[in-house]
Amino acid sequence: MLEALNDLKTLIEQKQPDAVRRAEVPGGELVVHIVPAAIPSFVEFLRCNSQCLFTQMMDVTGADYPGRAKRFELIYHFLSMRLNQRIRVKVDLAEGEIAPSITGIHPSANWFEREVFDMYGIRFSGHPDLRRLLTDYGFTGHPLRKDFPTSGYVEMHYDEVEKRCVYRPVSLTQEYRQFDFMSPWEGAKYILPGDEKSDAKPEVK
Repeated sequence: MLEALNDLKTLIEQKQPDAVRRAEVPGGELVVHIVPAAIPSFVEFLRCNSQCLFTQMMDVTGADYPGRAKRFELIYHFLSMRLNQRIRVKVDLAEGEIAPSITGIHPSANWFEREVFDMYGIRFSGHPDLRRLLTDYGFTGHPLRKDFPTSGYVEMHYDEVEKRCVYRPVSLTQEYRQFDFMSPWEGAKYILPGDEKSDAKPEVK
């Protein structure tokens, strides 16, 4: 299996030299990094080439690395039923950089690309209906970005005066603000409320 993946890696590098930035087989999985502009032509090559036949698009997702100049990774997973092989395609994108849509090649990418747009804010040119998919219409931000607060920016509540659900800025309780994420296997480095009683000497009557 590993030999077949290495042969496929060599084939892709030879056939798509302008698209491939680098290819590798870490942990027995074929991963190919390509340039953003080559996404549609490269996906078409994977689908139609007789030695690839990656006709099944399994997933489109993303990853966020805020410390990088190109902070986002756009990640595709394809399956070749004929060859019984899988491939992962990665594309590095800077914030605000637009990726070409592959809905013209794989119509099933429609909702996947909408999810990536909703969760990461990555836009796709040529997408037929690029709207949020998992969040509300008035939602602020993109939840899977590393700089998105775990509590969000706004919360919804029912307003008795307006008789409808409205958004308001998140207000955290004091207990939540001081939560220290202490491991239950380790003791606190400070005295917890009530601990001082354990050190007190019993009163002698």
